Amino acid sequence: MDLILRSTRVVTPDGVRAARVAVTGGRIEAVLPYEAGPAADAVEDLGDDVLLPGLVDTHVHVNDPGRTEWEGFASATRAAAAGGVTTLLDMPLNSLPPTTTVANLRAKQAVARDRAYVDVGFWGGALPGNLADLRPLHEAGVFGFKAFLSPSGVEEFPHLAPADLEAVATEIAGLGGLLIVHAEDPRELAAAPGGARYADFLASRPRVAENAAVATLVDVARRAGTRIHVLHLSSSGTLPLIAAARAGGLPVTGETCPHFLTLTAEDVPDGATEFKCCPPIREAADQDALWAALADGTVGCVVSDHSPCTADLKVPDFATAWGGISSLQLGLPAVWTEARRRGHTLHDVARWMSAGPAALAGLSRKGAIAPGRDADFAVLAPDETFTVDPAALHHRNPVTAYAGRTLYGVVRSTWLRGRRIADHGTPLTEPTGRLLERA
Repeated sequence: MDLILRSTRVVTPDGVRAARVAVTGGRIEAVLPYEAGPAADAVEDLGDDVLLPGLVDTHVHVNDPGRTEWEGFASATRAAAAGGVTTLLDMPLNSLPPTTTVANLRAKQAVARDRAYVDVGFWGGALPGNLADLRPLHEAGVFGFKAFLSPSGVEEFPHLAPADLEAVATEIAGLGGLLIVHAEDPRELAAAPGGARYADFLASRPRVAENAAVATLVDVARRAGTRIHVLHLSSSGTLPLIAAARAGGLPVTGETCPHFLTLTAEDVPDGATEFKCCPPIREAADQDALWAALADGTVGCVVSDHSPCTADLKVPDFATAWGGISSLQLGLPAVWTEARRRGHTLHDVARWMSAGPAALAGLSRKGAIAPGRDADFAVLAPDETFTVDPAALHHRNPVTAYAGRTLYGVVRSTWLRGRRIADHGTPLTEPTGRLLERA
């Protein structure tokens, strides 16, 4: 064995137990009884710190190349490593060019290849007019295709009209692929009024916009047979629609995000546009419904939707400020803080933030502490707290909605394929992440 990690609390697919995790050649060789095991070149005794599978974040906007003043592969993946995330999938928009052709994918891979501190894969984009590019992108190894049903916020990534959506869904179904969708119906959205009042912005993006869009997607899945994943759910009204679709055998899944699970509209001060995102942070009743949907399996993934920008774009006007929450490094402690308060366990958190996203993307070597998986780990001190200081975070711009919050769960270290890549929030090595392609 190259390495053994020993802890009184190892989160495995079967539960949490004391164990020794043996690693050979970057893979998990065995999960062994705590007291006994073979010799190894190195033994790391973690004591009572919890050994979790490395987090898999399938919803990250890296913005590189083209908008690297917002974020880049080096800064984003350093933040990921510091926060216990060992694999991320990059969204196809906010970079220039967007990942909508194979040539654009290759350009993005060239930039990422020597800058990634964690493993990185890529989503393709589905736009009006790029239907012929979907098969080549699929064959080039993207994990699926992202589309918007309402304006994306950037001109180079327009949304799909109903006829475009039908054509895209039919093409992706023929590929056996995955369509991931920003689901807000543009007919139900209103222009956000200028000003600092969060209530006005929230009213401009009502629940009915999400609910109507999800109903449309369920109908598309029924007609075309397309596997559809609904991104960043915030409205309680979407959840019965997804539950009914799944009960009826339709291939429809959904995700939510740390900010929807830990922040509420009641928390957002006027002018605090670091809280602005689309769909918006809603009221506490919606948050309660999202937690219930995680508990019953209606929603299977919690991912960051890390969508950063430069600080100057977060002007105190909800109509004009950039919409996006920066949280890549903070997702695990943010979710754990609220999960523990609600009586959930770290086994639940690992299911939502590691196993679920890995299964969504078909990352069969990720997402679990089990023989044959990559030796990707996060070591967490779950009962320790810290106060979020934006200046201490590794993403490029020190803006976050979590500033000043005290969170449970200190990430002691992060390991990628059996190698420690971050210690106490500080990345330790040169970039050793690999670029991933769909199997």
